[in-house]
Amino acid sequence: MLVVGIDVSKNKSTVSILEQSGKCLKKPFEVEHCKSSLNALSDLLFSFNQEVKIVMEATSVYHLHILYFLQSRNFFVSVVNPLMLKRWRTQNLRPVKTDKHDSIAIAKYGCEKWFSLQNFYPENETYSELKILGRQYAHYMELHISALQELNHIVDQTMPGIKTFFPIINNPSGKNKFADFVEKYQHFDKITSFSENEFIADYNSWAKQSGYFPNSKKAKTVYEKATDSITLIPFNKTTQFLIFEAVRVLREIDSTLHKILSRMVELAKTLPEYPIVKSMRGVGDKLAVKLIAEIGDIRRFRSGKSLIAYAGIDVIPYQSGKFNAENRKISKRGSSLLRKIGYEVMLCIKAHKPKISDIVYDFIVKKESEGKSKRAAKIAGLNKFLRIYYARIKELYS
Repeated sequence: MLVVGIDVSKNKSTVSILEQSGKCLKKPFEVEHCKSSLNALSDLLFSFNQEVKIVMEATSVYHLHILYFLQSRNFFVSVVNPLMLKRWRTQNLRPVKTDKHDSIAIAKYGCEKWFSLQNFYPENETYSELKILGRQYAHYMELHISALQELNHIVDQTMPGIKTFFPIINNPSGKNKFADFVEKYQHFDKITSFSENEFIADYNSWAKQSGYFPNSKKAKTVYEKATDSITLIPFNKTTQFLIFEAVRVLREIDSTLHKILSRMVELAKTLPEYPIVKSMRGVGDKLAVKLIAEIGDIRRFRSGKSLIAYAGIDVIPYQSGKFNAENRKISKRGSSLLRKIGYEVMLCIKAHKPKISDIVYDFIVKKESEGKSKRAAKIAGLNKFLRIYYARIKELYS
């Protein structure tokens, strides 16, 4: 029985081959992440004519190339959490950090954990696509927030206080009235270049053409704000350029977000759990696909506790002798994105009191009445929600 330890880098990996007893059969060597090099590695492993278990640590996406190739050749491949390996390696008094030593350490870990190693479970293609899209959606949402902050920064100098008249609301069509208004008028000086009646007429004409409701009362209020405000930068070509570019960037990001979400909904509708998740209280169209994308195939979790641990909201007990710690914090050893999505669901659930009794809502209220902070109560509610999520989807597949 052989254990192969692979220390993964970006374009190459270092490989060590050990017997289960710990004896080194071949000195550490490097393999490129290409077909020819990996074919040579697999042929070498086949030549030993023994049971082989390959061990590597999760390394962003870099380990996936060699992982999928070796699994296609029917090898047992176990992907280990880097934190577990790190803690196991720190048992040495004089830890050495080189690629060769790391590959040997990974192989020795495999020797020690031979019977508890688990073969990597590849996800369904649809779940895999959804996860990639979900992570990209989260990335572009961060860019959206950054772009919106930049636009606000400029507008605070050209039209201070205008944002209160045009609150930003998630529009299914992707339109943004605040950005459209800023692009049209750019500066209070441009607004005050009209008379009040001229601006009201111009505003109503723009609103009608842009697909918004004309509102003479709002136009009058905006004009009064413009005449009474102090701007910080002059109205010139540079100011116009900065505003046009900030709006253009924001629109490009919003367009990308809309396309990603549309594709996620298209994929999620092919999964049997989509209508069940969508029907859960507090979960709309967007949150349903984001939840499914981040959780993935529910069958890969052994129990509801495993799903809660994956979210990183499990509370680790701490007890010694007569001492038993209370008010322990959540571990946060899991998907931060799932915690964020779950917290959004809790905000939606708590925002409106249900007409009939709701388990999660009632549980949040109960925790708040016990003295828990609103945030801690929502995290407790998320714990309850994920258990319900697991039970309903698991029942569907069973």
